[in-house]
Amino acid sequence: MNTAPLQGIKVVDFTNVQSGPSCTQLLAWLGADVVKIERPGSGDATRNEIQFAPDCPSYYFLQLNSDKKSLTLDAATPDGKAILTKLIEGADIFIENLHPGAMDKLGFSWENVHKINPRCIYATIKGFPVSSKYAHLKAYEPVAQVTAGAASTTGWWEGDNDVPTQSGAALGDSNTGMHVTIGILAALVQRQHTGEGCFVYQSMHNACLNLCRIKTRDQLTLDKLGYLTQFPQYPDQKFPDFVPRSGNQEGSGVLGWTYKCKGWETDPNAYAYIIFQRGKKDFELACKAFGFEDWLTNPDFNTADARDRHKQQLIARVQEWAIDKTKFEVTEILSKAGVPVAPVLNTREIMTDESLYDGNTLVRINQGGKVGEFVTVGVPFTLSNFQPTYGPCPELGGNTDEVLRGLGYTDEQIATFAKNGTTHPLPNGKM
Repeated sequence: MNTAPLQGIKVVDFTNVQSGPSCTQLLAWLGADVVKIERPGSGDATRNEIQFAPDCPSYYFLQLNSDKKSLTLDAATPDGKAILTKLIEGADIFIENLHPGAMDKLGFSWENVHKINPRCIYATIKGFPVSSKYAHLKAYEPVAQVTAGAASTTGWWEGDNDVPTQSGAALGDSNTGMHVTIGILAALVQRQHTGEGCFVYQSMHNACLNLCRIKTRDQLTLDKLGYLTQFPQYPDQKFPDFVPRSGNQEGSGVLGWTYKCKGWETDPNAYAYIIFQRGKKDFELACKAFGFEDWLTNPDFNTADARDRHKQQLIARVQEWAIDKTKFEVTEILSKAGVPVAPVLNTREIMTDESLYDGNTLVRINQGGKVGEFVTVGVPFTLSNFQPTYGPCPELGGNTDEVLRGLGYTDEQIATFAKNGTTHPLPNGKM
């Protein structure tokens, strides 16, 4: 029995780079039939970006485009417009992430696509909400982060490194892809009731802002109190009228920090993250695990509010305790007492952890040829009655003839499309 949630759903993927392809790859892994539209001759920009070999697609492309079909198509030509129209006529979802106005210029705006196929859900990814005064900005991933509060609240709050810092995680790209996926799935359910597709608009800015929700919470609290007790600046430093950077402080009301462990002098990730919870019983268990029973009767530490006021002394003592233990030893000792703790893992440690190759978390995909096997992140959730399968990425235009035949075109017509620049680049750049 096929339990793929999106079996039978047809997707026309007019996206490139990361935000759109991360969405359509997830749709493909959930069973949808995804046709990726690529520019003849060059394809998605990431095919040739950060390559490990000049004649191989990059890992950047490979990690975002498995299990799709590649159709090379110039949608600006008359034949290209006709082909894209036919695809849309049979599609459930059309998704694009071109710059504002590009699809309108091609003749495939939401209004036009809705006329072609009223049941088709039209999803678009842009940099900013339509109402934003920054809607005219060219939206790369860091642009979304710095305008959504992520950079201003990330990093160190003092010293030479007191600069707004963008996250190394792709908050503006794959995160946006996950957000628009939610919108598309909601639209599919809605269509069951209305019989009609709708317009799904997702901005990179709003996807980042959603992840910065607790920082807006902190701003509200700061406006009321003038300080934030969980931040390392409290109680000794004056707060600005905006949420400052807070180093490695945990984001909520508990007291969390990153501690150096044995080997930190040569290993930049020899650290463990340790959290002191606010509850009395939790604190008692933590003190016993550390051997800090004197804190149980010390008024500077035996309440959560007191620990907030004396956090620098607390951090200093825990640091002394952790420095002669590996990050894994720290994790083992404290986790047994129910203390929230974890080692800081680098990318190699994560990708060589065989326990993560569980069919969803990390997956190995055999691309074949010179590429061979590569690793990527799988479907980030599990379903009790469905296990995704992970296949290779398409060659550029590798499914062009197959897709065109499925639309009813003859071999003679397909050959004409290749000659007139619709599906293949014209020789010597001729128009």
